[in-house]
This record gives sequence, structure tokens and C-alpha cells, in this order.
Amino acid sequence: MTLSGNGLVRLAEQIREKAGARFVLGIVGPPGAGKSTLAERLRDVLNQSGNVAVVAPMDGFHRSNAELDAMGARGRKGEPDTFDAEGYVAALRQVRERHGRVEWPTFSRVTDEPVPGGVVIEDEPIVITEGNYLLLDEGPWKDVRGLLDEVWFVDVPDDVLVPRLLERFLAGGRSREEAEAKIADSDLRNAALVRATRDRADLVL
Repeated sequence: MTLSGNGLVRLAEQIREKAGARFVLGIVGPPGAGKSTLAERLRDVLNQSGNVAVVAPMDGFHRSNAELDAMGARGRKGEPDTFDAEGYVAALRQVRERHGRVEWPTFSRVTDEPVPGGVVIEDEPIVITEGNYLLLDEGPWKDVRGLLDEVWFVDVPDDVLVPRLLERFLAGGRSREEAEAKIADSDLRNAALVRATRDRADLVL
């Protein structure tokens, strides 16, 4: 399915109709696919009629650079084990079960670090979480799908992903050589891993 402005409005209406006490939507796809942009646009459309939706990004559960350095994994940042998947599942469970106010971490592309409490989730009936590994069926990630009411997969070909990722890394201060190596050695492999989970999604965009 291709998502136009009108299509986004229609999908927002469908979600609004399904939402009860709490509806948790997952948006998944490879790095650079536009998950964050879609989640934010969908939130904004939903919130035109009131404060009903909030975005809770998986990226907030990146391990800190200090942790990654200790693991010898800084160069692999973005791969499944470089996230605190257990923490993500625990936070999702809090959201799912409506255990009061949840302070959800976000991620800063300026500092390249997680930001504790970057989003506060309170009484919003719709929570949109987005990230790469929502449908991964291994390790602690396997518990994520059962905590989501619906999952949309955003699929974008590599020839679109690569320029986006390159621009992101250059803006973040990497050299072109470093950025190209990171994309080739890590991000495209991550993209293939994520695409292998596509069939588990409810909707492909």
C-alpha cells in the first residue's frame, strides 16, 4: 500500500475507531525507511481532534555509547543486541497495562545517546511505537509483537535507504568514508534482517 495524505487520514480514522482504553500501534521497517516521520505525521493527524496519541520510539532503548564501548560493539550500533530489548519490552508492558504515567526515553541524533524521559505517556488512548525489530522473533524481541494491537511495515528499497542514511551520518559528524563503511557493514545487513520479518505485519506501506 502506498501512503498519501488522504490515505494517512483514512488510516488514522481506522485506528481511532479501534482505540478503546489503549491501542498500541507498531511501525516497523529497515533503518532510514521513514518510520519516525510516519509515526509523527500519524500522531499529528490523530491529535487534530484532541490529545489522543503519543509516539514512543524504540530508539530510546539504544544502549549508551559507554555500554557499547565496553561490549566492543560501538561500530555495530543499531544491531539487535545494541539495544536494551528487555527494557523496551518492560516499558511496552507498562504502556499496554496502563500502569500510570510512563517516562519513555528518546534518542538524540545530536549527542548520539538516549535521552531518559524524553516522552511522557499518560492517558493517551493511542500509543505509536516505531523501530526496526518489532517483529523480530528471537531473544527478548519475540515478546514485542504480543504487546502490539497492530503492526505496519514500511518498506523502502536499498537505493532509497542508502542516500538517506548517508545524509544522516554526515549530518551527525561522520566522515563519508566512515558513513559508507557503517552502511555497508551494518545497516544494510540490518535492513535485510528486518525485511525478513515483513510477513508478520498486518499492513505493508
